[in-house]
Amino acid sequence: MRITQRFRVLLLLSTLLLVFLYSNSRKEVNSSMKEPPKSAGVRQMEVQTPVQTPVQTPIQTPIQTPVHTSVQIPVQAKVPTLPSVNISSTFRTLIPENGAYWNRLLHSSLKRADQGENPLSRVPPWPYCRNTNQELIETNVQDVDSYPFLLRNFLWGMKCRSPPFLMDQPNKCKENATFLLFAIKSMPAHFERRQAVRDTWGQERLYNGGLRVRTAFLLGTASPDDPDLSVLVRFEAENYGDILQADFHDSLLNLTLKMNAFFRWTLERCPRVSFVFSGDDDVMVNTPALLSYLSSLDSSKASRLYAGDVIKMASPQRDPKNKYFIPMSFYEGPYPAYVGGGGFVISGGLLRPLYSTCGVIPYFPIDDVYVGMCFSALGVLPEAHAGFYTFDIRDRDRGNLCAYKKLILVHRRSPRQVKKIWQGIHSPLLTC
Repeated sequence: MRITQRFRVLLLLSTLLLVFLYSNSRKEVNSSMKEPPKSAGVRQMEVQTPVQTPVQTPIQTPIQTPVHTSVQIPVQAKVPTLPSVNISSTFRTLIPENGAYWNRLLHSSLKRADQGENPLSRVPPWPYCRNTNQELIETNVQDVDSYPFLLRNFLWGMKCRSPPFLMDQPNKCKENATFLLFAIKSMPAHFERRQAVRDTWGQERLYNGGLRVRTAFLLGTASPDDPDLSVLVRFEAENYGDILQADFHDSLLNLTLKMNAFFRWTLERCPRVSFVFSGDDDVMVNTPALLSYLSSLDSSKASRLYAGDVIKMASPQRDPKNKYFIPMSFYEGPYPAYVGGGGFVISGGLLRPLYSTCGVIPYFPIDDVYVGMCFSALGVLPEAHAGFYTFDIRDRDRGNLCAYKKLILVHRRSPRQVKKIWQGIHSPLLTC
């Protein structure tokens, strides 16, 4: 009897337990049936995210979209507007139209400009321009294989116009007006030369009369065969704030590309600069004398200045052993009057029309000749100044500090010589 009662109690408890478990399971089922909208939404987002990722990835690949993007957007952004460019008749008649490759390029570009077309609109984007240009050169210059390596290398990059800057100084001219900007052509390994310039004539400071001077060194990249100095150059850029480095190989015949890149940089970073001095990193400049000359100019001359050591009646070097060798098949004709590239000064107000005019003139491998061509096309004549000695002073005067006190520039001085001359001409003990 007691066993039966116990059995009934156990059965009842088991039944109640089963009912309880069953009811809980129903609640979980009902709860799970009500949850799908929320969990489905999560799953939907998880499904959509992977779908979007593959769509974005091809945009970043250089094979598809970037090709079109870099062809259209960057080139259009870098191309100056040229409707106001008028190429002088003097320049048109100076450069003959003949079978030489550069001459053909020039007159073709002039015709397109006369028709209102911007010649730079056909410039390929920077990452691809050398590859696309090589076949063009081999087709149009039959003897290109006989050219020296540096000249061939120049030709392959002849249409490459807008190298990106690896190191920039966006705030160089941001504060206060800049009266004079020193644009010094240098190379990555020339640390000692740059420091000598900083310590002497290239000091960034305010001179008498409130004339502010700033300095920028223009660099390309070192050869792959040279030691990697990029870490040191970057430290120098961060420490001094005066290094501009563009993405092209530094060489003698790439100075034209360097100069054009600097024009573009100045228009963006220092658009209101009064004067620009362009020179090499082995020159000695008498900065106070240069500032005195520039501040003495009347407004008409100050607005159209292109001054230095003027070279007239020059013609191409035809000796293949000469570093400035120019083959007949590349260029035939005289050079316009130009200012020696060791150091010259130009009006800041001329930079924009000069840059636009240079957009019509094909690159030439000798940078000071090319700048002279652009100024000639612009209708601005070079002005000779007796204080610019790009070919040095007389031998007997080289040890005479008083001779340096009267000049503005002298070329080819070592860093040690630059410091000695600078300290000497500013010594209160010097009697001239």
